[in-house]
Amino acid sequence: MTDESFTRLLVVQDLDTLITQLAHRREMLAERAGLTALEAELEALAGERAKLEEQRAVLAATQKELEAQIATINERSGGIEKRMYAARGSSTRDLQAMDEEVRHLNQRRGELEDEELVAMVDQEPIDAALGALAARAAPVEDKVKALRDEVVQSQSEIDAELTTASAARAAEAARLPAALADRYEGLRTRLKGTGAARLIGHRCDGCHLELSSAEVERIRATTPDRVVTCDQCGRILVPT
Repeated sequence: MTDESFTRLLVVQDLDTLITQLAHRREMLAERAGLTALEAELEALAGERAKLEEQRAVLAATQKELEAQIATINERSGGIEKRMYAARGSSTRDLQAMDEEVRHLNQRRGELEDEELVAMVDQEPIDAALGALAARAAPVEDKVKALRDEVVQSQSEIDAELTTASAARAAEAARLPAALADRYEGLRTRLKGTGAARLIGHRCDGCHLELSSAEVERIRATTPDRVVTCDQCGRILVPT
């Protein structure tokens, strides 16, 4: 080991720390939090819209069915009236029967037309409510689109930084002695991403604890070919 090896190890550690911070920043973008809230609002509005559309669909189906029944009655009534016109020489009894049937059909048609009108009128407040929902949703949708664009932009910028940092990290790590690299990777995995730390004064910059003066003197007196570790946290300690 040489002083250069430990200097490079700190560079690798700094890059690992940077990569972790960038990944965390990417995951916890402020724009993403705002986007999540707005998407929840849109989802709630969509739920309201679905209920209203379901109610409207029932009324529209009822109206369509009533229109079909009215059309059938009109067709039947028209056919009977044609028969009556063609059967002027028929018996009075037959004509009265056909006239009575036309009267009943017209009465039924009037009832169906009243029901159809009710179905049409009942759709009006639903249409108004759907219009109001659309007006509420429009600005939220605009904000969601803008925030999504911001998230994509921010992620793209962070990804570029991650690519640069990862490439630099790979280049520096490749020049570390294999034994030092293996030990560092093991410690980094076990100690939440930090396998090496600086000794700044009497303090380990990894665990932020103070070392005794005797321990510091021992570390500073150690030859460059030996790996020393913090007796508090176990990280590789590099005097600076």
